Amino acid sequence: MPALVDVQGLVKHFPGERALLGLGRPRAVVRAVDDVSFAIAPGETLGLVGESGCGKSTVGRAILRLIEPDAGRVTIDGQDVVALGARPLRALRRRMQIVFQDPYGSLNPRMTVRQMLAEPLAIHRIASGADAQRRIAALLEEVGLDPSFAQSYAHELSGGQRQRVGIARALSVEPHFLVLDEPVSALDVSIQAQVLNLLAELQRGRRLTYLFIAHDLAVVRHIADHVAVMYLGKIVERAPAPALYAGPRHPYTTSLLSAVPVPDPKAQRQRIVLAGDVPSPAHPPPGCPFHPRCPHPKKDARCRTEPPALREVAPGQLAACHFAEQPL
Repeated sequence: MPALVDVQGLVKHFPGERALLGLGRPRAVVRAVDDVSFAIAPGETLGLVGESGCGKSTVGRAILRLIEPDAGRVTIDGQDVVALGARPLRALRRRMQIVFQDPYGSLNPRMTVRQMLAEPLAIHRIASGADAQRRIAALLEEVGLDPSFAQSYAHELSGGQRQRVGIARALSVEPHFLVLDEPVSALDVSIQAQVLNLLAELQRGRRLTYLFIAHDLAVVRHIADHVAVMYLGKIVERAPAPALYAGPRHPYTTSLLSAVPVPDPKAQRQRIVLAGDVPSPAHPPPGCPFHPRCPHPKKDARCRTEPPALREVAPGQLAACHFAEQPL
């Protein structure tokens, strides 16, 4: 099946800060996203996972051109997003939408829920008047809210209700592809499960395609068909979800999985605590970007000098590690 979303060689660098009062040369370039590639089939979910600052949110925004990528190719529904002019890009935005992490910060506090949902309908000339009101009521019911919530302001809603409004707003223009940027990380655990179940139901009912961005592999496990793990602007492992959870091939993925709680109290899992902090993306280490923190017993001089390629180490499973065939 051809991919609905195809990302090849995506790059986004940001200029470093200048010295005091803006004088002097800019500091080293921040390599937020450095040659990221993946594809998502229609109706499937790719979980993009990594620590804060690894570049995963920048990937999502660059795909939608909320920020302009520096290089690479992004194809959605057969159209090259990066090459589109303003008018065709605006038309394509109906097919690609985003749900943000902070449901309060992403909603206009001066607008009612009805006004927030009516705005995209008017901008894209989908509906107006009584037809728009019917669509708004149906959208609220679809995300598990009573239509009476249309009269509410964001501050009158709980965190879970606000996130449902954000999802309804994204769905209002009938997209094919959603970027879900940590959509449950700001919610209580009990509410997280409800929102994840809602997203799964919407995906089945509307045959949506998701890029689900998260820092928690436990959350991604419940919704993703495939998982890509990012570290310092690069994808270090990519695999079908069952294969990655059963046998991770990159030591960073292994360490992340070791932190996931196990439901069975009798089950034993060795906790891997990484040394040090994530290096600065403005000054990435030479060789393998993970080598200063890597706990792999086979680590050698090659790790410090030779960047590992993202290569297939098992059927459908790719890892950027010189010792991927010898997992921890």
